[in-house]
Amino acid sequence: MEYNIGDIVRTKKQHPCGSKLWEIIRVGVDFKLKCLGCGHIIMLERQKALKMITKKIEEERED
Repeated sequence: MEYNIGDIVRTKKQHPCGSKLWEIIRVGVDFKLKCLGCGHIIMLERQKALKMITKKIEEERED
């Protein structure tokens, strides 16, 4: 599956704040994710991020 900046994704495990939803703010060798519950930002290796993500919820469209 292809992920782009602005996509909202769900993860297997929840963040300590209780949210499972994250916004992708950087894609490349690493993924940068922002928690939609508390705003915490994490950076993960691409392989770890792809393993952690279970579902793409929505995409941000810019026309």
